Amino acid sequence: MNYYIGDDAHKKYSLFTVLDDTGKFILRERVEHEREGYRAFLRNLPPCSEIALETTGNYYWMIEEIEQAGHIAWLTHARKAKLMNGQINKTDKLDAEGLARLLKSGTLPTVWIPPGELRDQRELPRMRLVFVSIRTRLKNRIHATFAKYNITFEGVSDIFVGKGRRWLEDSLSELPPETRVSVQEELGLLDQVEQFIQQAEQRIAEIIKQDHAMQLLDTIPGVGPILAITIALEMGDVDRFPNREKFASYSGKVPRVISSGGRTYHGRVLPDVNRYLKWAFTEAANAIVLQQHRLGDCHVTRLYHRIYRNKGHARAITAVGRHLAEAAYQMLKYNVPYQEPKTAQPVTFIQG
Repeated sequence: MNYYIGDDAHKKYSLFTVLDDTGKFILRERVEHEREGYRAFLRNLPPCSEIALETTGNYYWMIEEIEQAGHIAWLTHARKAKLMNGQINKTDKLDAEGLARLLKSGTLPTVWIPPGELRDQRELPRMRLVFVSIRTRLKNRIHATFAKYNITFEGVSDIFVGKGRRWLEDSLSELPPETRVSVQEELGLLDQVEQFIQQAEQRIAEIIKQDHAMQLLDTIPGVGPILAITIALEMGDVDRFPNREKFASYSGKVPRVISSGGRTYHGRVLPDVNRYLKWAFTEAANAIVLQQHRLGDCHVTRLYHRIYRNKGHARAITAVGRHLAEAAYQMLKYNVPYQEPKTAQPVTFIQG
């Protein structure tokens, strides 16, 4: 007899519900998230049991324990499963039962589980992303502080390196005393974060060797070696996506479409996307805008300026990011480098 197991996992415990072939629930047990107890429960299950659990922030170790115990883990798309279960009420019991029922019926909406080595290597570029985000927030705060006191730095593109940094430090004396201390502390922290970013990039270069897929991704405009590694690791096996539109949606670059009564509205991107891919393609799109004069008259710059004129910067960046995501899919699917789409429309550059 086959068993279908739903695991409603939380931070400190899991509620397991076991369903048999007849549709009868034969076991319901709460298991605390203590490794020995968790392993003991898994050992008592029939060999090669199928277990469905939702995507949670701490699913990595549970997947590893399930696989090491010889069972089959299915990672569930939480939002889709909730809609398919159609439950008005929400309890641990109902959630676990719903997962088991969907698993038994073969309609469980699943999410790809990356291999253990890939899950581990992903943490390096993700760590760098956190440091880069902190760096950006610190720089924005310092810029805003000087702007409050109408202190500008005309003629330098970056006030945090070289001539710009010396000018910045000379201008500290123009700030009120406590504000000056705040900026000095932020500059000290910024220097530390820069060191962490350099160390992270060095570690990435040592541990993650650039393969053919990463070399192909490196040919995309705005994408460098670090972004190529990030995209490749987050994408995983390109064949798990049926088409380029699905990958672009997974990457957070396709807005929600609401069409009714002859009117169509494009809303915000849904939250359940891969935010690391979303960040990577946004970074690449922003790099294209910064490098537009060097790139010249090419498809990505034309696309940005066409959307910018009608919809503004944010929509234009999203459109460019979607093009890059779809291009990345096509390149890895057919094993070709980036190719420039053929259009004849000229571009007028926007200053700034």
